[in-house]
Amino acid sequence: MRERLSEVDLTEPNLPDVTDRAVWDATESSTRQDILVAAAIELDRPMPQLLAGDWARPLRDGNRSAYETKARQLKERVTVLVLAAVLTGEVAPAAAPPGECPHLDAAIDGLVALAEATSWCWAPHDRFTAARGDVLPDPDEPFLDLGAADVVSLFAWADQVLGPHLDLRAPGLRQRLRREADRRVLGPFERIRDWAWIGADGTANNWNPWIHGAVLAAAVFLCDDRPRRTRLVRLVREGLNHYLAALPDDGAIDEGIAYWWQGPCRLLEALDLLAEVGGPDVREPFAELLRYPQRMHLGEDWYVNVGDASARLLLSQPWHVPYQWGRLLGQPETATHAAAGARLSGRAVHPVTGLGRALAALRDPHWCRAALDDNPETPWLARESWFPRVQILVAREETGRVDGLAVAAKAGHNGEHHNHLDVGTYWVALDGRPMVVDAGRPTYTAATFGPDRYAAWPFRSAWHNVPEPGAEQVPGAGFGARAVTADLSEPSLRAELSGAYPDGAVPRWQRTVRLCRAEGEVVVADEWDGDPEPVLLHHLLAGSVECGDGWAVVAADGRTLRLAWDPAVAVAELHEQPLDDPLLRLNWGNALTRLSLRVTDLAARRVEVRWRR
Repeated sequence: MRERLSEVDLTEPNLPDVTDRAVWDATESSTRQDILVAAAIELDRPMPQLLAGDWARPLRDGNRSAYETKARQLKERVTVLVLAAVLTGEVAPAAAPPGECPHLDAAIDGLVALAEATSWCWAPHDRFTAARGDVLPDPDEPFLDLGAADVVSLFAWADQVLGPHLDLRAPGLRQRLRREADRRVLGPFERIRDWAWIGADGTANNWNPWIHGAVLAAAVFLCDDRPRRTRLVRLVREGLNHYLAALPDDGAIDEGIAYWWQGPCRLLEALDLLAEVGGPDVREPFAELLRYPQRMHLGEDWYVNVGDASARLLLSQPWHVPYQWGRLLGQPETATHAAAGARLSGRAVHPVTGLGRALAALRDPHWCRAALDDNPETPWLARESWFPRVQILVAREETGRVDGLAVAAKAGHNGEHHNHLDVGTYWVALDGRPMVVDAGRPTYTAATFGPDRYAAWPFRSAWHNVPEPGAEQVPGAGFGARAVTADLSEPSLRAELSGAYPDGAVPRWQRTVRLCRAEGEVVVADEWDGDPEPVLLHHLLAGSVECGDGWAVVAADGRTLRLAWDPAVAVAELHEQPLDDPLLRLNWGNALTRLSLRVTDLAARRVEVRWRR
């Protein structure tokens, strides 16, 4: 994708604030009630406290969750309370006693707590602290990361929507918000122009639009110096162009479905805000990018999950973004998929996604109605989808329906963003439920993005649906598939996989994954040269597993998937993998099962397996 964003002729945004009662008083009743109930819960419990010891834990024992969970909870609390203050319109003079405007007062308390935090950065990202050898951040040397982006975005949107009431109830607060935004985000963004996340070298990932979108909101709403605001917006535009240049033109991303909402979706939101302040109306490159989530959808909340994405998509997503852009670009299937995702979640607005996102959904009455409407849906499930840049094929038996078999297969390389060692892997789903699976990522720790990343079993090739010809796959962009071809007539993916393994492990390994619609089966054929030993074919299975001589059965949620192979060529070995990580358990329950076919007739140099209903 090479489309460039042109210069912005800066204008003042025209977005409703808390005084525009015609907008907020028209909020759909159940959405309004959801937010006010959530706010009442927040008012009834103590505000999360950000502790120095928790921030230091990634440096002490690798635990990121202790601090990041509390930081997330505090931001979510403020978001819910800001929304409640907007919906109720409550306000009181600065000298009025406590209790006059409880939502507004509690939101102010949360904003001040964040303003007083030593750092907005997440500890594993703070290279300045690491370089000093400290375990506590220096407030005079702030690091601009995703955590800082989230807080400054919250400040910006709170100021935009609540500004008149903040002036009445807490004079001086808005100046404090501006000072902290300048010190921690806008200043470092201007001064340091070699942030790795800018991606000027062509490696831009989701950090780019995530942070640039937050900086844009801060510049628009918190920077009162117009010439400086113009310079900041220009830098944001230049940075987003690096991300645009790095996006594949087939609409795919190599980070996986969970990161679509943090990368391409945040890009679209930044473009919306740019358009609001005089930016270009850019539409043409985004039709395929918008289709990525629907094309990776298997059924209900299940998706094809590459990289660190989970197989079950959290339903608290900003569904209004693909919905609005789908309508804008004339893609009814995209809009329908987004509305269906929201209906599955039961809500049109998800405060956990962030204040700016929640406000955008809340002020769109058409979206709020569509997200709760039970009208018949336009089918969005394509019969087959091929992403040549990331080399992923998704195909199903029936167009627009989850019934029957669906298969996905991936070639690629082992230097992708959020990479797993999974070149040549595949998925099989039955009636929308994955049965041959990718475990996804466990809870992040300090080691997740370090040199020991692949020590964790969910990232290794031994726990993906790939061959093991005497050795596991090797990380790095130089280790990948070759001679990759896709056939969409009888959908299949064919790839030469030997390059994903250590040099000399196997001279040739050809894998073909095919959906045979007429026979109602998925066929996976492996052929190789050389004499690797042992030869294992791994299959990670979700459900109860039984196996015998040349057969296995996987059962889950009332579905049964059958596997067959030639017992004269290979025997099955089962390994149950208990799951103690909360993210993995959320997807798969207590355990996954690995079925490894150990090739006994090495001279055959060919194994074929068949998956059937």
